[in-house]
Amino acid sequence: MANIAIILAGGIGSRLGSDRPKQFVEVLGKPVLAYTLEKFQNHREIDVIEVVCVNSWKDYLEDMIQKYNFYKVKWVVDGGSTFQESVINGIFNLKGKISPDDIVMTHFGASPFVEDEIISDCIKVCKVKNNAISTTPFFLLSGLIDDSRKSSSVHINRDMIACMNSPHAFKYSLIYDIYQQAHTTTLMQAMGYTVYFSKGSQTNIKITKKEDLELFEGYLLMKKLHGE
Repeated sequence: MANIAIILAGGIGSRLGSDRPKQFVEVLGKPVLAYTLEKFQNHREIDVIEVVCVNSWKDYLEDMIQKYNFYKVKWVVDGGSTFQESVINGIFNLKGKISPDDIVMTHFGASPFVEDEIISDCIKVCKVKNNAISTTPFFLLSGLIDDSRKSSSVHINRDMIACMNSPHAFKYSLIYDIYQQAHTTTLMQAMGYTVYFSKGSQTNIKITKKEDLELFEGYLLMKKLHGE
């Protein structure tokens, strides 16, 4: 049984306001995607990596793979016009290339904060339950937004809310069959599938805004300061 990571780098990241997709923005001289790939390249349980990439940046990605010696990257696949199309492209590209019992893990290319223990626990839960999703409790006060979208009059019990994040992991035969019928984890639930929780972290954020980039840069500088 092999563990395959699908790194999703097919978006353009318009909310960041950059001249390039957010996964290719450089932080301390290195693209965000390179930091993310490093986490999976260096993880002992990840056997192979597939990258789903926005088409116009595939040459840049190929150069980056060579530069940082990401030898686990075996496939580079075209991204779709939407996030879900990119996921589908990644899943369907593996048909006939891997075993039905292999574990496929999807993760955002713009989520470089992911740690080894999150990846490991996602694989561990998936081996037992056939799927897993990195999850954390919801710690903030919450309410249902009113029609005006400027107020709330209905409290939501935060103890009943789980924050689901990436990575997600699935037995390949399961995810391939599901993606022929439903294109999201939420549709999996609507179809009656149970989604099982694995370890998550509040710091495992996806870089979306300029503030997230600044946070990531500070995180890297702190690690350098401590010699990590």
